[in-house]
Formats: sequence, C-alpha cells, structure tokens
Amino acid sequence: MDLGAPDTPRWVQRFANFDGALVLLREGVELLDGDVHPIVQEGVIQRFEYTFELAWKTLKDFLVWRKVTLERSGPGDVLRTAFAFGYIEEGPIWMDALDARNEMSHVYRRQAFERVVADIRARFLERFEDLHLMLMLERAKLG
Repeated sequence: MDLGAPDTPRWVQRFANFDGALVLLREGVELLDGDVHPIVQEGVIQRFEYTFELAWKTLKDFLVWRKVTLERSGPGDVLRTAFAFGYIEEGPIWMDALDARNEMSHVYRRQAFERVVADIRARFLERFEDLHLMLMLERAKLG
C-alpha cells in the first residue's frame, strides 16, 4: 500500500509511525536485562511515552475510519471506546499505561520511575504488541 496515496486512511499512515516507535521500544526493553544504567531506563521511559502517544492516536484514527462515534477525542475516551468495541483487550492495563505516561510527563520520583519501567516490561509492551497485530491484520484487509 502506498502510504502517500490520497486514499490511504489516516490510521494507516500513522500506523507506520507507531510501528517504528514500537520497534525502538522493543530494542530498549531488551537492554533492560541485567544491571543497567539509569540512563537506559530513562530512554525506555521516553520511548514508552512516544509509543503510547502514537498508539492511542492511531487507534483514534482507526475508530474514526470505522465510523465509531467518540464523545471526546482524548486518550482516555479513545481507549475506553476501543475497549468497548473490542478493538483492544485489557482496558484497565491501557488506562494504567495512560496514568503512567501522565505521571512520567509531569513528576519524577525514583520509586514511580522504577515501577513504570517494570510495568512497561511486564504489562504495557504486550498491549502495544496486541494493538500492533490487530492493526496489521486490518491493514492487510485493505490490500
């Protein structure tokens, strides 16, 4: 599919960016094995933040393309709607990821930092992978 074609859905164009961000997040998470320097953890947090942003924005564009009505267009509303329509699973984990993104954007506390890094590895990355797979399958249907 030509991403520059005028009839390419916006979500497909944004998905290409989400795909690239997810690759970088995976690479960062792989570096977390063993004793790592805090700067590596900080890099993973930053990669998580922009991967999350692209995930929910891609999902929003996908819902609009599917003609799903959104009451509001913020990340929480998009995630709740996508969960309600069955496009994502584990809605509470997605909301935890939103909370983590918000917390890391505004506050730096070592304990919270370490918890979010652990959650990225144990919970959030898998949700991104699930979304990625669903969107890949939807994109494949387009030809």
